[in-house]
Amino acid sequence: MPERLRVCALYPDLMNIYADRGNLLMLQRRCAWRGIGFALTASHLGEALDPDGADLYYIGGGQDRDQRLCARDLAEVKRDAIHAAADRGAVVLAVCGGYQLLGHSYQLGSEPLPGVGLVDVTTVRAEGPRLIGNIAIEVELAPGRRRVLAGFENHGGRTQLGPAAQPLGRVLAGHGNDGRTGHEGVRRGRVIGTYMHGPLLPKNAWFADWLIATATGLPEPLGALDDELEAAAHAQARQAAGI
Repeated sequence: MPERLRVCALYPDLMNIYADRGNLLMLQRRCAWRGIGFALTASHLGEALDPDGADLYYIGGGQDRDQRLCARDLAEVKRDAIHAAADRGAVVLAVCGGYQLLGHSYQLGSEPLPGVGLVDVTTVRAEGPRLIGNIAIEVELAPGRRRVLAGFENHGGRTQLGPAAQPLGRVLAGHGNDGRTGHEGVRRGRVIGTYMHGPLLPKNAWFADWLIATATGLPEPLGALDDELEAAAHAQARQAAGI
């Protein structure tokens, strides 16, 4: 298997709120510390997306104005390519606003934004209060192996999973997709969407390593690192969520 991780960030100049670019830095550093090559490219508005050009495609969160632009571009310019990438086994990680664009649509007031249709979810901007705060969820990325992801959420959208969708995890503390169902995020194979940011990966080093191993095909567990600071960040995030 290739010991190099190729990452493509979609709309990094627009979809980067709450320090979401820290997720990319986390991937780069953990690859470097292990001697794994790392290559980062970007795909901006109006640019074609290479479905074979990356092992991991990343979309961060953004403000409404920027999300509108990216929604249309993703649906009209990049849709076929991102589907082809997912179909061949590439990892897709989308956070918050990016997560909302993975589904069928995002109803933003009276304006429907198109989704790319990678997962069976729909999102509606609710009139009620935003779902804000520290959050922790239990995930099972491998059978019988349950782990905790901890982070921060801040979203006005309520995301509903369709019958063909499964959640990324079970809410232990916080709101999750809609504040009612106890579900957070979505997962379809190697396609993952989540509302957790702030950023997510520096607080969950184990998840960053899972993404690296899954995207590159390297065997798990990856070589051990001195994760004293990362473990402390994870513990603090869990504590902030009350877990």
